Amino acid sequence: MSMQRRHFMKTAAASAVLLGGAPFGLTSTALAAGKGRVELFAHRGASALRPEHTLAAYAKAIADGADYIEPDLVITKDGVLVARHEAFLSETTDVASRPEFAGKRASKSIDGKPQNGWFVEDFTLAELKTLRAVERLPKVRPQNTAYDGMFQILTWEEIIDFAAAHAATTGQVIGLIPELKHSTYFNSIGLPLEDRFLNIIAAHEYTRRCPLEIQSFEVANLKYVRSVLGKRHNVRLMQLVERGDVRPADVVAAGGELTFGKMCSKQGLRDIASYADVVAPPTRALIPLLADGKLGQPTSLIADAHEAGLLVHTWTFRPENRFLAADFRDDKGEDARNEKGSVAEMQRYIAAGIDGFFSDDSALGRKAISG
Repeated sequence: MSMQRRHFMKTAAASAVLLGGAPFGLTSTALAAGKGRVELFAHRGASALRPEHTLAAYAKAIADGADYIEPDLVITKDGVLVARHEAFLSETTDVASRPEFAGKRASKSIDGKPQNGWFVEDFTLAELKTLRAVERLPKVRPQNTAYDGMFQILTWEEIIDFAAAHAATTGQVIGLIPELKHSTYFNSIGLPLEDRFLNIIAAHEYTRRCPLEIQSFEVANLKYVRSVLGKRHNVRLMQLVERGDVRPADVVAAGGELTFGKMCSKQGLRDIASYADVVAPPTRALIPLLADGKLGQPTSLIADAHEAGLLVHTWTFRPENRFLAADFRDDKGEDARNEKGSVAEMQRYIAAGIDGFFSDDSALGRKAISG
């Protein structure tokens, strides 16, 4: 185990206390994960089994063995942080069926992605709470549509309270791994995320003590968060990266030339280590696919990141055939769940030396880690 991870786990366990008086970490899978185990992050909850970013998805992920649950954070018109994968609401809510909001339909380009539909920043929290979550991939995961309409959109504070209630009830501390989404865009329309986010984690006892890993594809916001928080016993910062010559949105807005590819060079990784604790590339940046769709050999990225003093957390493992490398698919169809293949693929990455990973199915992720 790295000195960085050992310090994080030791100090978090020593300093935090549950409402009932038992120290954080005694039964915490998140903290225990530091003892030579790979950490498991529930990608938007158990999103292979329940609509993403809902209480059902988070509860299922915790029950299935996640160390951390992930809320992607965006912001409402009246400045409230809520959990959606992105600002675009059309794919994950029933907004299109609500005639009262027809006038809010708009065309926008956010982080270079043009979209037409409904966007979170055009809704107050009260309006957003009238919507209900739906399955984002209904053709791939039709079983999840049985839960369409059951759940409201959650605020960041509601998710904190949910995790704290779980800890107070069971003694099991669940880590939180929020992602700050579209920071530069939201700042450009007068709805900056960072200070609101920092004020909330300072105001809640749970987030002052629980394992907390803050992630972003942008750079400036992570540097700002580090400047405010400093090095805290329970906090890590994760620099998300993509492959190749894509530039972070804040770099594009500033006219800079830094690409994710450069960030993953040896010098780039050392630069990341000056403000973050973790680098998080996509899986195929660590073990790429060959021409036949099978996994090739690992790149040097894991070793280079470890040499720079960074942990490596990767995204995202999904259990359906369409998302698996060809080595691990079966003949049951593109959208079929393939649990055996999914576990085997995750184990290839674990063997390559990753320190943690995001999974849409925490039960399978836990099985892969347990061997």
